[in-house]
Amino acid sequence: MSHRATFRRGFTIMELLAVIAIIAILAAILFPVFARAKDSGLKTTAMAQAKQLGTSMIMYLEQADNKLLPSTNYTAPEGSPERLWTTVLEPMVKSEKVFIAPGSDGKFASSWDLRGWQTIGYNSSTAYDHSQGCKDNAAEDCVAFKSVAGFDKQDQPSNMALFALTPGGEVSDKYLGYEFSPYNGTPHPENPALSPPLASDRDLIKELGPSGLPPEKLKPIYARYLKTGSDDGVSFVIFGDGHAKDYSAKKINDVNTGIVWRLR
Repeated sequence: MSHRATFRRGFTIMELLAVIAIIAILAAILFPVFARAKDSGLKTTAMAQAKQLGTSMIMYLEQADNKLLPSTNYTAPEGSPERLWTTVLEPMVKSEKVFIAPGSDGKFASSWDLRGWQTIGYNSSTAYDHSQGCKDNAAEDCVAFKSVAGFDKQDQPSNMALFALTPGGEVSDKYLGYEFSPYNGTPHPENPALSPPLASDRDLIKELGPSGLPPEKLKPIYARYLKTGSDDGVSFVIFGDGHAKDYSAKKINDVNTGIVWRLR
């Protein structure tokens, strides 16, 4: 009886290394593609939420005699629901999720203590403080104004920026995501109303907070979708007529967009 030996040939080390290298190359190519596709989906969802917020603001204006909702009503106590724009507008939206940027770690600003965690912010030039606020067209250091902003005084509501995406986090870490400020970017050389806010596709609170700037000087826009780290990422901007549009951080920082940022 003859016996035949059976041999099984395994992979050599060089073959295994070649397979691992190919997998690594494919992963490096495909992972960014998958991440970008996921980000595009989040951006689409964010735009749908933006339309809901824009519609709810139009509803509010109809009930408020064309007076804009204050981003902060400093005349109301900190525990009052009327102090924050989120708690005033939420009954018209009927969903707290609409106030949170998809894919973010944000929380609905249901109280003064949670205002930092909001990841969709409202234009702070609508803020109202009858006793300590500034007069309209005052200096850039104003946190609030003595009067409630009037929608009917705006010449071009379709160019009037009301909402945008913001970074969210603890107030103790200088996050105030429930607002964005139009007083911290590059001033327009001729028309202050067109001066853009500070915007980036990086979290500027992490970058600029340690510099010692007060939270009121920060409050940037966070172009969180399709971000590259070079301000190519985008944020939606919701305008006074209710429509929304995507803008890159570079475009927002451009003083020549024609967008009205400062509403006073």
